Amino acid sequence: MQAASGVDFILHQAALGSVPRSIKDPITTNDVNISGFLNMLVAARDNNVKRFVYAASSSTYGDSESLPKVEAVIGKPLSPYAVTKYVNELYADVFSKTYGLETIGLRYFNVFGRKQDTNGAYAAVIPKFVGQLMAGETPTINGDGNYSRDFTYIDNVIQANLLSLVADKKAINTVYNIAFGDRNTLNDLMGYLKEYLSEFNPKIAEIAAEHAPNRTGDIPHSHASVAKAKKFLKYDPQFSLQQGLKEAVKWYWENL
Repeated sequence: MQAASGVDFILHQAALGSVPRSIKDPITTNDVNISGFLNMLVAARDNNVKRFVYAASSSTYGDSESLPKVEAVIGKPLSPYAVTKYVNELYADVFSKTYGLETIGLRYFNVFGRKQDTNGAYAAVIPKFVGQLMAGETPTINGDGNYSRDFTYIDNVIQANLLSLVADKKAINTVYNIAFGDRNTLNDLMGYLKEYLSEFNPKIAEIAAEHAPNRTGDIPHSHASVAKAKKFLKYDPQFSLQQGLKEAVKWYWENL
């Protein structure tokens, strides 16, 4: 409760990420992502917090095959992680209706950017590929590389959070897709990374990726409609995948 004492606004970004980790250890993922989230909602309620903005997830779309993804149409979750993020949305909705807490959920789509960890079993795909390419190692793409994602640069996410704090009351007590509104395959991604990194080390252009089986729980294709966020939050993403990668790659090269 002390964490929310004297606080007007909460931007709740914390979670135990990674679909594979949740499949390996669903109990811990549940404890952190659901019980931890509920603790924060109760703290916000008991301290009369004005608005609670939280990180939701594109994993909530589950097995829905419709593209682009719109907020009102979801499928069944494909992993324990996805279950926890959907439950977060349900809890936020209940707290809004029952206790009058203003909530806004931001369904992030494959966020990447500066300072992401390049190491570890559960590193996100972009920093992991960057670290491997910079080290001269062979990256592994799960599947044939044709799975697609709406990769979202961190600066777009920051913009959405700040806008959520000042949005009028017509925008509250719902969820929004936060993405660029485009999709690229993993093969596309690898090509961009090799191109941008080879500007610093030409040998990187010669590295060929290998392929492994698809991972259990992975959504084949992800592409967000951001029309709702544009209308109600005035969201205006400035960084495409290519623009964000150039910024991120420069940071990694200068800091790793």
